[in-house]
Amino acid sequence: MKTLNRSVAAIALLCAGVTAAGAADDSTLALVPGGPHPYFAAWEQAGIDAAADLGLGEATYKIPQKWELAQQNQLLESLLSQGYNGFLIFPGDPVGAVSTAEELAGFGAPVIAGAGCYKDPSPAAFCLGTDTGKSAYLGAKELIKAMGDGEKRIVHFTGFLVDPNTQLRIDAVVQAAEEEGATVVQVIADIDAPEPAEEKINAYLAAHADEVDGIIATAWVPAVVAANALRRMGDDRIHMVGIDHDEAVINAIKDGVIDGTMIQNPYGQGYIGAYALDKLRSGCTVKDDAPFGSNALTTKFIDSGTAYVDASNADSYLDTMRAETDKILADFDATYLNCE
Repeated sequence: MKTLNRSVAAIALLCAGVTAAGAADDSTLALVPGGPHPYFAAWEQAGIDAAADLGLGEATYKIPQKWELAQQNQLLESLLSQGYNGFLIFPGDPVGAVSTAEELAGFGAPVIAGAGCYKDPSPAAFCLGTDTGKSAYLGAKELIKAMGDGEKRIVHFTGFLVDPNTQLRIDAVVQAAEEEGATVVQVIADIDAPEPAEEKINAYLAAHADEVDGIIATAWVPAVVAANALRRMGDDRIHMVGIDHDEAVINAIKDGVIDGTMIQNPYGQGYIGAYALDKLRSGCTVKDDAPFGSNALTTKFIDSGTAYVDASNADSYLDTMRAETDKILADFDATYLNCE
């Protein structure tokens, strides 16, 4: 990110009332993903709800035009100059995005990583997201169980390689397969967008469907495309576990086209993230001994929740994630914050 116009940004922050003990109605928060993606749509409603429930000045969902770090950096710079004073950010790159977070924090605007983590060290108070390795591992285990006896040849469709979660998912699926005597015959990544997903998944299945026994999809768009492909094929020999809660995936579960999906909690990430940013702006600090988890990127990780959904609970999956959000919020201050 280029150096910020410090005079413009500083004036904007002063006008927005940024102080060590800023009141809740002074919190003007931005929830910023790495680019356009259906997963993050729940952040928009979460911000609206958090602003209303908590009396915030604003908690607005802002999207870069493309999945490019430079685009995200430019958007964050613009938001800072407009007076936004707290940021929930999905890092466009876990390492390359750190300097931008440092710029924001340098103006007193707290930063929380949401859905994906910065690489330590970073100024982010913590990272709030799915334990993506755990989710992919459990999803692979469920897939292998569904395949039963016989050969267990798995193809893995996954997300952008710039996404810090993608490699964690790839490694976790391989680990689960090795433990169960299954084989990951192919990993196809960088397809978490409609055009590459349609092209590569359909081409792969057209050429190799008889060479695989199971599909695991660990990114939203590949899960939708693969579920639709299996529906068109009408072949129930190939088992599948997807990710997230797109209507096409949930309906495929209900119709017996695929076995299940690993749901995440993007709404909880947005709501809890806005809540925590406001607390930090109001003078709270993160406890030195907070019981954070860790992953390959950070030692300041909070799991926002994940669960397996199959035909038995496809109609009630939202209740599961709402309960997880309420559980995290119930003792959030006591667990993670020092507040006067």
